[in-house]
Amino acid sequence: MAQPIDLHAPASGQVPPDAFALWRLGLRPFYLVASAFASVSIGLWGAQYAGWLTRPYLDGPMWHAHEMIFGFALAVIAGFLLTAVRNWTGRATPSGGWLMALVGLWIAGRVLLLTPYAVAAAAIDTLFPVAVALGIGLPLVQSGNRRNYFFIGLLLVLAALDLTEHLARLRVIALTERHAVQAALDVLLLIMTVMGGRVIPMFTSNGVRGSQPRRNAAIETLAPASAVALLVADLVAPPAWVLVAVLALGAILQGIRTWLWRPWQTLRVPLVWVLHAGYLWIPLHLGLRALAEAGELPLPIATHALTAGAIGMLTIGMMTRTARGHSGRPLTADGYEVAAYVLVGLAAITRVFVPLVAMSIYREAVIASACMWSVAYAIYAVHYWPILTRPRLDGKPG
Repeated sequence: MAQPIDLHAPASGQVPPDAFALWRLGLRPFYLVASAFASVSIGLWGAQYAGWLTRPYLDGPMWHAHEMIFGFALAVIAGFLLTAVRNWTGRATPSGGWLMALVGLWIAGRVLLLTPYAVAAAAIDTLFPVAVALGIGLPLVQSGNRRNYFFIGLLLVLAALDLTEHLARLRVIALTERHAVQAALDVLLLIMTVMGGRVIPMFTSNGVRGSQPRRNAAIETLAPASAVALLVADLVAPPAWVLVAVLALGAILQGIRTWLWRPWQTLRVPLVWVLHAGYLWIPLHLGLRALAEAGELPLPIATHALTAGAIGMLTIGMMTRTARGHSGRPLTADGYEVAAYVLVGLAAITRVFVPLVAMSIYREAVIASACMWSVAYAIYAVHYWPILTRPRLDGKPG
């Protein structure tokens, strides 16, 4: 059984400041591998899409979709949860050799997907979220932290959807890969809705002097409920008008929630406005998808409002905010981070809105968006390598 840890231990007796600290805390390696993978994989996907790779290293749009969900996003979620659960429970989460094994499992999944070994790829890839669920589940159960048990369930749901996509790809089951991908995107939407509600108003109040984000009890209940309703709808495939109604209602609820948080009050604090900007893409995605399901615009435009917009911006915002906090550094964004925020935002705008107004340059918009995204996450990986591989500045554990 894991023993309780003192999260506020004094600095005395800690490792020297030049020691290698990569394996001391979950977010350290996972944020680095996720950002590096985001940069390289999107860059290669953009090159394939442009036709610059005559013998593509990547295997089509479904590889791209799968890896952005079960590769990039899941790695960030793993790093965040392995770190957050340690704080929520006061108990140790995987570090050292156990953490190395988790990262190795994630890397093995990425590599095997590029080989002919389909069964091995499916098994290893599916095992990763299960292993992370175990890593956070033990301290949550041991501490009786029931409030956060649902994160264990969400990881297991992602594992099931990952396996479903593999089985569909291998034609073992009579479903399309798109069904699993869409449901997985809905799970990510639910995670962002729940965590956004927990941290964005708090970070705003703590980080922006004079800000007054508001929480309405009904909206704070209905917004996550609408995300659950969307997941259920995508799983059961109701009539089109029902799905459109669920999406439209979700867009309204999420829009009201965003407005109550007063994002315009955060414009002078990049470490906070990036989170609000990311969350704003959620009601936008839901509105665009409602139009897409009604046949008014292409579905990929709505999908990329969620992936390039909400996931892209909320991810890089949370990766900088939590990495700074857990490395004992000031909670302010520097020029490199602001540049990364702007590039991710421009990548999302280019990917979503340029095709809406000028479909004739769709290909160029995709390439430009991929380049900006790739550069943004490369900035993070390079800039945060010394931060995430060295001990905390204040000498505390982690």
